[in-house]
Amino acid sequence: MSTAADDPRLVAQNAAVIRTQHDRLNRGDWQAAAEDFAEDTRNFGRAVGRAGVRRVLEDIHRTFPDMRLEIVDLLAAGDAVIVRCRFSGTHEGVGQLPVNGGLLVGVAPTHKHFEVQHIHWYELRAGKIVDHYATRDDIGMMQQLGLLPAPPPFPPPK
Repeated sequence: MSTAADDPRLVAQNAAVIRTQHDRLNRGDWQAAAEDFAEDTRNFGRAVGRAGVRRVLEDIHRTFPDMRLEIVDLLAAGDAVIVRCRFSGTHEGVGQLPVNGGLLVGVAPTHKHFEVQHIHWYELRAGKIVDHYATRDDIGMMQQLGLLPAPPPFPPPK
C-alpha cells in the first residue's frame, strides 16, 4: 500500500519548496526563506522554531551579503529532500551567532570571497521544512577567507 510520502506529486512539491527556498536566499530575501520552515521546525533534531531559523539566516546574510547556494544535485524521496550545493559569498560582516561552525563569531570582515560544498538534508511536512541537517566545508571556507592556513599540497612533495 502506498503512503502520501510515496506520492510523486508530493515529492515534486517538496523539491519545489526547497528550490524556492534556495532562490529566496540567493535573492537576499532571508525573511521569505524563513517562511518555508514550520513554526516548530528543528535543526539537527533540536527544536529551534521558525524564529530561530530567521535569526540564523539573518546572521548569515549579514556576514555574507552576496551569499549564494547553487544547487548542484537534488534528490527528493518521500518527505526528504537532499541537496548538494555550492555555497559562496564575500565575508563583509561580523558573525554574531555560532553558525558556520561557530568560527566567525566576532571576526572582522576579511572582504574575501569563498566557495565551498554543502550538503543539506531537509524533512518536509505539509509543504514546510520541519527538520534540517547539513554538512559543510567550514575549514575550506576559513582557509579561503585567510583565517586558517592553506592545506599542504596534495600529494605531498617527495
